[in-house]
Amino acid sequence: MAQHRSLRLSKIAAKRNVLKRYERINLLMARGKWKEGDRGLGLPKTKPE
Repeated sequence: MAQHRSLRLSKIAAKRNVLKRYERINLLMARGKWKEGDRGLGLPKTKPE
């Protein structure tokens, strides 16, 4: 039985525009806007690179 085309995995991996909290913290660290000991809540908005 064949798999329906809507259930197949796409061959093009789209870039996500929403980051997880740990991804946002890592991005802020790379940009120099995160200090050790800062709170993980209320993070500023970031755009993925």
